[in-house]
Amino acid sequence: MPIAVDIDVMLAKRKMSVGELAERVGITPANLAVLKNGRAKAVRFSTLAALCEVLECQPGDLLRWEEGAAESAPGPTADPTMA
Repeated sequence: MPIAVDIDVMLAKRKMSVGELAERVGITPANLAVLKNGRAKAVRFSTLAALCEVLECQPGDLLRWEEGAAESAPGPTADPTMA
């Protein structure tokens, strides 16, 4: 996925555990792990805002675009009837 998640970097800078962050944000540690490990397909703005508030950072400190990273979902296929 071309979007990289750097929550672990901010956790280290803030000397905070995943469990503490999850509790303060109001999400489960399992859901935070999915987001932190880059397996999430989406994130709600309210969750992103809560993460930024607790970690005292900007969204760009948590998310970044990686040029050339492969998208995991397959692209659209050609419809042979449209030829």
